[in-house]
Amino acid sequence: MDLKLYQVDAFTNEVFKGNPAAVVPLEDWLEDKVMQNIAIENNLSETAFFIKEGDRFNIRWFTPLCEVDLCGHATLASAHVIMHHLGHDEKEIEFKSKTGKLRVFVNEKRYYLDFPKWAARPAHLNEDLAEIFGREPSEVYHYRDLLLVFDDEEFIRKMKPNVEQMKKLKYLGCIVTAPSKDYDYVTRFFAPNAGIMEDPATGSAQCTLIPYWAERLNKSKMISFQPSKRSGVIYCELHGDRVYIGGYARDYLKGDIHLV
Repeated sequence: MDLKLYQVDAFTNEVFKGNPAAVVPLEDWLEDKVMQNIAIENNLSETAFFIKEGDRFNIRWFTPLCEVDLCGHATLASAHVIMHHLGHDEKEIEFKSKTGKLRVFVNEKRYYLDFPKWAARPAHLNEDLAEIFGREPSEVYHYRDLLLVFDDEEFIRKMKPNVEQMKKLKYLGCIVTAPSKDYDYVTRFFAPNAGIMEDPATGSAQCTLIPYWAERLNKSKMISFQPSKRSGVIYCELHGDRVYIGGYARDYLKGDIHLV
């Protein structure tokens, strides 16, 4: 069996920037263990698989360690592949996922993810967060991921957290964020419990970040910067119980997977 493989850099218009995602279009689902092995072989934050179902697409995402319930950058990359390589001539795509209906549309040459709003609640933890992150956060919240708010942008940029200690927090991922001078806010994302030491540019984290910063800054439209080694710029909007997560995409690789 031969499968097409695309690798796309998401949340960037420059190659070697943003967040690389592997995208594998399918006609029918493979066994879960085969998709997991392909994700392990790709060794990227996420590999997305999708099949066409009528007018929409059913999508799933795998890290090198496990399947996840939502992934932003690999959904954006999948939409890019569908629109630019598979002949889809509409400017909007609807995905079916384990998190529900998702939508991707194009506006001003950017892709926008229409994702659910995940408004975080205050969290009270027993762990020593200063030991893990190098400093106590000013605010702590949680939803699917842990959200830690700091006051210093430069601290976020230089942070070197203890990812082994982070695994004890029992969350899929840990979001750290602070206000920014040049953007509305900066953020980084660590998910060692999903096999991702640091994600370069994270879409799903914005489901929690956008409602937090929209309320704090009293703004519905914002720009977020993720100062990882690859870095990424994300255009953020709050729309009721939905968030729009925008960015560009750049092709890097097109190839074939050969399964015996």
